[in-house]
Amino acid sequence: MLLIPAIDLKDGHCVRLEQGDMDKATVFSEDPGAMAAHWISKGARRLHLVDLNGAFAGKLKNESAIKSILKAVGDEIPVQLGGGIRDLETIERLLDDGISTVIIGTAAVKNPGFVQDACTAFPGHVMVGLDARDGKVATDGWSKITGHEVIDLAKKFEDWGVEAIIYTDIGRDGMLKGVNIDATIKLAQAIRIPVIASGGLSNNQDIDALCKAEEEGVMGVIAGRSIYAGDLDLAAAQKYADELTLKYKKKII
Repeated sequence: MLLIPAIDLKDGHCVRLEQGDMDKATVFSEDPGAMAAHWISKGARRLHLVDLNGAFAGKLKNESAIKSILKAVGDEIPVQLGGGIRDLETIERLLDDGISTVIIGTAAVKNPGFVQDACTAFPGHVMVGLDARDGKVATDGWSKITGHEVIDLAKKFEDWGVEAIIYTDIGRDGMLKGVNIDATIKLAQAIRIPVIASGGLSNNQDIDALCKAEEEGVMGVIAGRSIYAGDLDLAAAQKYADELTLKYKKKII
């Protein structure tokens, strides 16, 4: 079970939002590269970047901050990025710069064929981010709720070859109210590709529940406000997750 630190970028700074509200942003660092290095020092095995301005604008807006992070990370760990990715040229540029996996969100809902094209052009480097409220997918930086069901879209995208689905419960994101375990497991059970949980991670109880769901296909969880605010210590939490994973695997065997 991977705990994946999130670095959300707004106006070149590292921030955290409450329920995706750009007007409720808390700045945690003005040096994205230093923040990336900090999480690596704490044992991060992967980083999750989001260009928040890009998610609303429909094109990348924090490329200088992204490059500073990639420079700090080097080849140490994989880096995934979402927010404002709408064309194949952007994906190619990001992969050339050192991004390991791109995350297609709004464009996956509005233009599903784009996901298929991206998976064909860049196999192994595409994830889809499905952000939802009450099971309905949201787009445009969470500002618009669609009529699409999360599971229906996820099944379509897995057939096209995406690496994983990142599932975010909007109502819990940045609120430290706990991961929506039931919805995450339900999605993981419905598809064959891995699911990464997002939104609400707050304590070891969440980690325990997620580790129990690992055999269902939940491979990781995005860690945001909890590790920035100090509710969870990343190194200790990852160690705890590793111990639980081993424990539950032994029980299954």
